[in-house]
Amino acid sequence: MPRCGVLGWPVRHSRSPAMHEAAYAALGLEGWSYQLLPVLPDLFAETVRALPGAGFGGANVTIPHKHAALALADDATASARAIGAANTLTFSADGTIHADNTDAPAIVDALPFDAAGARVLLLGAGGTARAALWALLDAGAADVAVWNRTRARAEQLTAELGGRVVDDAVEADLLVNTTAAGLEAGEDQFDQLPLAREAVAGYRCVVDLVYGAGATDLVAAATAAGVATVDGLEILVRQGARSFERWTGQAPPLDVMRSAARG
Repeated sequence: MPRCGVLGWPVRHSRSPAMHEAAYAALGLEGWSYQLLPVLPDLFAETVRALPGAGFGGANVTIPHKHAALALADDATASARAIGAANTLTFSADGTIHADNTDAPAIVDALPFDAAGARVLLLGAGGTARAALWALLDAGAADVAVWNRTRARAEQLTAELGGRVVDDAVEADLLVNTTAAGLEAGEDQFDQLPLAREAVAGYRCVVDLVYGAGATDLVAAATAAGVATVDGLEILVRQGARSFERWTGQAPPLDVMRSAARG
């Protein structure tokens, strides 16, 4: 049976193995396994090309390899090419490497309402923001305003994919944070973001792709204000579910995967 795993450096913090192994067990997929694959950037291409021969059917890809994953693939989905990064690799029996980006649709999958027609404030302009912007525009968002600490990066991103650049927080239905603000324990997330804690109450939903042991300041403030929230672990579950379905051909047991990721 196929082996699967997650490629990254570092990758020991990943909750993907627990999530996928729980899903295999829930569906009785005996012989399937999922493991951590810590790989230095210089060895990434060599390692990935060796995986099919070692019995791997697929692999997720995390920092810092998502751009390299797309570059070495033999073919890729239109979304992965548009985003410029891949987080899911599927290996054919003949060794062909297929690349996809399940990060993008995962963000839309996790929303509590349809993104079509929504106004969005997107914080950040890195690789994750690129996936989010593409996904939200593809889903029919009416307006995506992009803020980034370095304005030039936001200008480059919107020039390539769409949306508009803003220098401060704006009114919107949906607030999406893709910056690293809140990643370090003990820091005040709002010190690094262009909005005050009380302003969170003005959004219908807050999505924070940062996750850790507990709720981020942004998610905690939204919850306290009665605003719907989506945290980084839910995005992890949703992108993992899409990878799982691609590799196994089975409908993913979302509740099982969610419980394992949060456990």
